Amino acid sequence: MFHTFTLIAGPCVLENDEVNLEIAQALVRWSKIFELPVIFKASFDKANRTRFSSKRGPGLAKGLSALSRVKEQTGLQILTDIHEPSQVAAAAEVVDVLQIPAFLSRQTDLLIAAGGTGKPVNLKKGQWMCKEEVAGAVEKLRSSGTAQIAVTERGTFFGYNNLVVDMRVFAEIGRSLPVPVFFDGTHSVQRPGISHGSTGGNPEYVPMLVRAAVAAGCAGLYLETHPHPETSPSDSSTMVPLTEMEDILDSVMSIRTALYPSEQE
Repeated sequence: MFHTFTLIAGPCVLENDEVNLEIAQALVRWSKIFELPVIFKASFDKANRTRFSSKRGPGLAKGLSALSRVKEQTGLQILTDIHEPSQVAAAAEVVDVLQIPAFLSRQTDLLIAAGGTGKPVNLKKGQWMCKEEVAGAVEKLRSSGTAQIAVTERGTFFGYNNLVVDMRVFAEIGRSLPVPVFFDGTHSVQRPGISHGSTGGNPEYVPMLVRAAVAAGCAGLYLETHPHPETSPSDSSTMVPLTEMEDILDSVMSIRTALYPSEQE
């Protein structure tokens, strides 16, 4: 896993089976069209919502059941994030990739528990982390037992409620650790706190930033998508509408064909 350019995509948080499967089936279609490995992602719990009243998701048991149904009906590999060491064993029985959320990217006990499963782990890079801090987190994962690690970049804090993406990170972290470095195109346009105290964003910049990251050599993409983003209970202001995903992927694969022709052979 993570050996070739890969798309990690899905809704921010799990919803009903109809929505989950609509997104997953679209991903299956794009995987075939673009000959692109795809991993379905969705959260069973959004444990770091800005406000106490914000919806968090179905929870561990119901969420893992919903992810199992997506896997059984589509054959896609599955990724979900974990927030506490106590969630790791149950999640590892269902999903193919465990994810460490950005705000938990230095939590030693969580990293060790995830690495100890031997499952592939996607480490979401914290918005404050320099590459040396990322190296420490990766070392925790490796030393606890997993050999398959990806780091996903979403940008660095620029002031209080904006993120800026340094495109050098894909080469710098990728070569120095070494690990594949994905680009999180949808979280990179988040604007924490600007939407009545909750997270807002500027999704119109997602296609541009995604194309730039692919040209800069990212190892894959991480994109949240939804048939009707405005109805999503989480990250509604930054997700890519499902109807726009194919055009983005078409441009992405064209860039890769032009710049990295040997990888397409």
